[in-house]
Amino acid sequence: MPTTADAEGGAGPVRWLDPAEKEAWTGLVSLVYLLPERLEAPLQRECGMSLFEYLVLSHVSEAPDRRLRMSELAFLANGSLSRLSNVVKRFETRGWMERSPDPVDGRYTIAALTGDGYAAVVAAAPVHVRAVREAALDRLDAEDQAALARVAEKLRVRPVDLA
Repeated sequence: MPTTADAEGGAGPVRWLDPAEKEAWTGLVSLVYLLPERLEAPLQRECGMSLFEYLVLSHVSEAPDRRLRMSELAFLANGSLSRLSNVVKRFETRGWMERSPDPVDGRYTIAALTGDGYAAVVAAAPVHVRAVREAALDRLDAEDQAALARVAEKLRVRPVDLA
């Protein structure tokens, strides 16, 4: 491990991680890097869609009238507007989504789920829920699940809209 003097630079001394902090950090990094693949693989295999694509469909399916502003959808799905736009363009080609100007404020674009898009997300939802249960939730008791939710909230990585 570098010494404090090796890493001081302009920000002052570095507080190196103690063993408990290192264990917590390693666990968090493992969740961030390994869990998404465990959730995505079944979706790819059984439904031909990525986790991001599923999240896009899922969020729109749960919105009033199955319609959301693209900017809100990008936030909920944790993606950029350009990435979302590319996905929605593919969904339009498949007949799963339609885009139109927001009738309340034409500066925004609304993404709307079609009947075929709704059928696609309904078919994919059980695959996703099984993966979520197998990879995470069924391995945790209620106390662990509550702790995980508290940690996500404290780290401000859990949008209120998803609660």
